[in-house]
Amino acid sequence: MKRSTQTIRLAAVVAASALVLAACGGDDEGDKDKATDAPAAKGDGTLTIGQLLPQTGSLAFLGPPEFAGVDLAIKDINAAGGVLGKDVVGVKADSGDTDSGIAPAETDKLLKAKSDVIVGAASSGVSLTVIDKIMSAGTVMFSPANTSTSFDEGDYSKPDLYFRTAPSDILQGAVLANLLVEDGRQNVAILARQDAYGETLAKEVAKNLEAAGSKVAANVLYSEKDGPGDTQISEIADSNADAVVLVAFDETTTIVPKLIQANTGPKDVPTYFVDGNTADYSADSTTPLPAGSLTGTKGTIPGAEAGDDFKKRLATVDDKLKDYSYAAESYDATVVSALAAIAADNDSGEAIAAKIADITKGGDKCETFEACAKLLEADKDADIDYDGVSGPIELGETGSPTAASIGIYEYGADNTYKAVDYISGTI
Repeated sequence: MKRSTQTIRLAAVVAASALVLAACGGDDEGDKDKATDAPAAKGDGTLTIGQLLPQTGSLAFLGPPEFAGVDLAIKDINAAGGVLGKDVVGVKADSGDTDSGIAPAETDKLLKAKSDVIVGAASSGVSLTVIDKIMSAGTVMFSPANTSTSFDEGDYSKPDLYFRTAPSDILQGAVLANLLVEDGRQNVAILARQDAYGETLAKEVAKNLEAAGSKVAANVLYSEKDGPGDTQISEIADSNADAVVLVAFDETTTIVPKLIQANTGPKDVPTYFVDGNTADYSADSTTPLPAGSLTGTKGTIPGAEAGDDFKKRLATVDDKLKDYSYAAESYDATVVSALAAIAADNDSGEAIAAKIADITKGGDKCETFEACAKLLEADKDADIDYDGVSGPIELGETGSPTAASIGIYEYGADNTYKAVDYISGTI
């Protein structure tokens, strides 16, 4: 496996994207303004972590690693003494997807259970349906997988109760475009679901490709509920592209056969996936494709490599886990929330939100909950800089990471994927 730790270098792409990437970062003074003028409400003394993650729906394959990441974090936190003298409590709910529309009712369950922090949702579209409900309740919303730029724009660009450990699609779009350019793709077709996630990522990939001198042969959006129709598949097939980027969720299992039938499948045209559909499609998976369908297909997933030690520890809470996407980000969202509660000496959502960004940068480095908690318990005003299993977190004033890694993966003949590189980048 090739590993890259250098900051992303995008050749021509970086020249066009640098200003955009820098514009979405935060400054240190803005990050200190998370606290409101009024004192935060006092918590009930028990830190409760709600989990609004996909048990069903189009991103259900992300549920097991995300739940496992939160469960392992709670296990580690409680083994180290808990938060404010008490064990952390975990409560689970199903985020479903935007089609099922169950997230608001499931969120109500988590709020009724007195969740101080809700880790989730995975889907940007689902998060947008519940973010106002969660923040209005004074609860922190901390997503391990939201990548839409919507959360850094408009009203959500202000310091509030929303945070995420996954970088925005500004970074993934730049990395994927650079990968296409490095692979010599000069006429790229993009087929993307029409939602907050798909539209944004398609836009970022197209923008960076054009900045690097490549052409976008077609940029086709399809209904997230119905999938692409024959006309949309034909538009991709007729574009004479030298590569196809598919921005999708589990509908990938119906789209790939349509592309194959149109002689535009991965065997005919080099194909690239993103985090929403870089999943296991082997015969042993719940979403199989015919063997060899994806050989050579590449995909990108935000996040650092899940090391062997972390995988072994995840197995202690889920011994059936095979996919590790966003497990580290879920783990770190939980640990950061717990450390923020200790720093605030208060487990209420508002108090936690006021401390989250500060403890991810600018202080004494520490890499485990136990080590960081000891520093805070010795001095509540201590400045700490938690770097977790997902890498440096460095949250900016909008609650999003200003530094992150993107993994590049490649499929074999069995329709499973392996990491071939990791690219670090700043936003």
